[in-house]
Amino acid sequence: MSLRIVFMGTPEFSVPVMTALIGQGYEIVAVYSQPPRPAGRRGLELTKSPVHEKAEEFGIPVFTPKSLKSEEEQQIFRDLNADVAVVVAYGMLLPKAILEAPELGCYNGHASLLPRWRGAAPIQRAIMAGDIESGIMIMKMDEGLDTGPVAMVEKVAITPNMTSGELHDRLSITGADLMVRAMAALERDSLKLTPQSADGVTYAAKIDKAEARIDWSQTAKAVHDRIRGLAPFPGAWCEVEVNGAQERVKILRSQRVDGSGKPGEVLDGALHVACGEGAVALTLVQKAGGKPVSATEFCNGVKLATGTILP
Repeated sequence: MSLRIVFMGTPEFSVPVMTALIGQGYEIVAVYSQPPRPAGRRGLELTKSPVHEKAEEFGIPVFTPKSLKSEEEQQIFRDLNADVAVVVAYGMLLPKAILEAPELGCYNGHASLLPRWRGAAPIQRAIMAGDIESGIMIMKMDEGLDTGPVAMVEKVAITPNMTSGELHDRLSITGADLMVRAMAALERDSLKLTPQSADGVTYAAKIDKAEARIDWSQTAKAVHDRIRGLAPFPGAWCEVEVNGAQERVKILRSQRVDGSGKPGEVLDGALHVACGEGAVALTLVQKAGGKPVSATEFCNGVKLATGTILP
């Protein structure tokens, strides 16, 4: 049989999975995505999610309920008569009635090596914690937060300077291939499920804005991991004196380098900054309202004397 699939996803990360399933000939009977959100400079325009827009390109019906808890919404979902739901970064917990509606269940593509980094921000948290590998896991969903049994896994190495944006893109493509393989196995009734381990559980809480400010008293490794873990969004930042006033500057790329000094001390004209232990080179930075520039370009416009202490 060809599976009848309801696809549930919202951000750009989910789009390759949906398009891969369509490309393999699966029937996507409907797409569920988060409701359009205010966007634009004034926040007045309602913008559809990337998944929503892509689904409309394929002529697939899109549902954007604010909640799936009502009997009315649950009946709409049941009436789709889907064999399975595929969920990738949908952004909403599924009630029991939704989980039980498809005959074959609901399968989630999650961007971590479960049970490590259950929750909202697994990609950023893995890099911020200095993990050396991540991956995609396909699991059959239950009522818990990313607690269901695992069907398939594909690991991805996290290299020393990899940013969350780069890992995001790699896992998105990896997840598309893995989900296609999982659905093929489900069709053949050969998809094996393994319960998650009770050991090593960690939670990837949503990134708080306060976490984005760089703490120079941390080790160079911790500072570097925070910078790359928050790049490109929301972007780790520090304050730099520009024309006599403190201005917020995002740090989008860094490298660990030799050097020592007081935490936050500018060590040279190449934006090498001392940390609590070691130092980092700030290699790609962005002033508010500006474009990302190299350290050289930044220092050509902003004169930072050696010995300056960044707060």
